[in-house]
Amino acid sequence: MNLYLLAAAAGEAAPENKFGFVEAMREGGPVAWSILAVMIIMSVGSFYIMFTKLFEQNKIMKQYNVVRTQFWRASSLKEGATKLEKDSAWRQLADDAVKAQEDHGKMTDALESHDYMHGSLQRSEDSINAVLNGGLAFLATVGATAPFVGLLGTVIGIYRALINIGIAGNASIDKVAGPVGEALIMTAIGLLVAVPAVLAFNWLQGRNRKIAAMLSTFSNDLLAYMNSNGAVKPAVQAAPAAKPAAKPAAAPATKA
Repeated sequence: MNLYLLAAAAGEAAPENKFGFVEAMREGGPVAWSILAVMIIMSVGSFYIMFTKLFEQNKIMKQYNVVRTQFWRASSLKEGATKLEKDSAWRQLADDAVKAQEDHGKMTDALESHDYMHGSLQRSEDSINAVLNGGLAFLATVGATAPFVGLLGTVIGIYRALINIGIAGNASIDKVAGPVGEALIMTAIGLLVAVPAVLAFNWLQGRNRKIAAMLSTFSNDLLAYMNSNGAVKPAVQAAPAAKPAAKPAAAPATKA
């Protein structure tokens, strides 16, 4: 009985927490909800770009294995291009190399023809890199601006809290700490949006530089192949060996 009374008294004496995220948004009004909506859009857009670009990069890197193991086995660039996936970065470079090779005979100057082929492949590389870098500017923008958008919500929240405290005429710690703490939630949300965007931008940018180096290597190999009439080409790498099939389990011996 005594324990029950003590528990009831403790429950009655416990202060009711009237502060939190929902209360902060309710007090902030349309401005707070608008800032929250902007940060949600930033976060969703960042993760969408992150996963789509990661899938795109992995696909290009996987296709490069076909270039190293199958493309250079072909007797001509046109035949090698047919071994690559359609609408891929490597197929685009190969097709542009084939077109440059076909236009080679129209050039009367050997130096001019070399510059034309080199320029054609360079333009193809630039277009591929532009596609790979698409969307990364959004990640950089989110990483740079999301903390300040959250800080704007914090400033507005503190401003409204101070006005309400001034109207009430009570500046005790319980009247100040709650509203100010609620306002700081916006800054925390801004950081939660910005940090993944910055990390994703730096990571994807590094992978794009690696892919750009691979494209440049393939482009130089194509140029050397065309200028030497097929005499100069990189060594063909052996395809990865297939895993041996698992041996069937031996049948249990039967007793005579």
